[in-house]
Amino acid sequence: MQIKELADTLIADGEKYLASYFLSLDKIEQINFNKVLKAFIDNQVGEQHFSWVTGYGHDDLGRAKIDQIFAQIFNTEAAVVRPHFVSGTHAISCCLFGCLRPGDELISIAGEPYDTLNPIIKSLADFGITYKEIPLVRAGPVPVPTIDFDAIPEHLSPETKMVFIQRSKGYHWRQSLTVSEIAKIISLVKSINKNIICFVDNCFGEFTEDREPTDAGADITCGSLIKNLGGGIVPSGGYIAGKKEYVHMAASRLTAPGIAEAGGCMFDMSRSIFQGLFFAPHVINQVLKGISLTGYMFQKSGYEVNPKPDEIKTDIVISVKLNDKTFLEKICKTVQANSPVNNYLTPVPCKLPGYKDEVIMAGGTFIEGSTIELSCDAPMRKPYTLYWQGGLNYFHTKFVLSKLFS
Repeated sequence: MQIKELADTLIADGEKYLASYFLSLDKIEQINFNKVLKAFIDNQVGEQHFSWVTGYGHDDLGRAKIDQIFAQIFNTEAAVVRPHFVSGTHAISCCLFGCLRPGDELISIAGEPYDTLNPIIKSLADFGITYKEIPLVRAGPVPVPTIDFDAIPEHLSPETKMVFIQRSKGYHWRQSLTVSEIAKIISLVKSINKNIICFVDNCFGEFTEDREPTDAGADITCGSLIKNLGGGIVPSGGYIAGKKEYVHMAASRLTAPGIAEAGGCMFDMSRSIFQGLFFAPHVINQVLKGISLTGYMFQKSGYEVNPKPDEIKTDIVISVKLNDKTFLEKICKTVQANSPVNNYLTPVPCKLPGYKDEVIMAGGTFIEGSTIELSCDAPMRKPYTLYWQGGLNYFHTKFVLSKLFS
């Protein structure tokens, strides 16, 4: 059998193996689509909401409507959705610096956060805010580290103002958190002190399940619009959703006290935000199918994959332990060469702001850094773990896999 035929056979076998799992993803898409459509209908979106105002952005009907729709989808009191968020990291920073005050304590529940959050956490000390994290543990037959629920009560103190729950694994070999696990964490924290703010970094996680962290009791959550909820067409921005008090405090950090969520020019992006959100449930379905098939093919080729192909996906990222620097670079080059944009470029490892190690990134995306589009990246450190993410179109993922495994 020819090499190309072997790749096609592996893909066909993977689709057969994942058929019932794919049906479960279709059900999740349906639930989330119904939720989005209901929010559009309930809030009576009209063409007038696609226009925008300049300058201070006072009385922007579209901006207000977007905030209302996001609040309804997340089942929260308020939301602020703006193109001014540079990234998900920026939105997280606004939540931390907006809600915390000198003397407060922040605790990370899921071990060390994502690399780009380290400078933020270090700078909290400059404002008299203390920080600690609860290390992950290996529990029972689970092959990857997980949350140490027993350690949570002993780490909380009278000074604890906020617990930080990072849903996605980041550059760590652990399980990403399901909404059910997040609900368990929040319930435990609130049983000890109901006033502790439970803050969930929702980046990469939106619409991967049939409910969001705020449905599970999170006080505040945030994410990026060049990830899940932008549907692949929003060029920049992010969102924060949660209790009105905390959203207002975070918005005051984004703009200024006294302005908060009341101002901000939308730069003619309202239509894209509405439309991207409408597309998002289907795009996430395409992504989850693509990363699941990718996991199957790497696993069948002898590599350790997290999560497993037919395991619950609670974010749009899979990790593959390659233990091979050369193969890692080859994968990134293959993804780049089969991208719709910049396919003629060659990805190479380099230093990037916020990362401890050199990072190699591949992804000829229409929007720079858009991780909802098919891309992959990895810190250049042992065991050379690949992080494969996104894929607006399932057939694009299949096409790249056919090249990679040929």
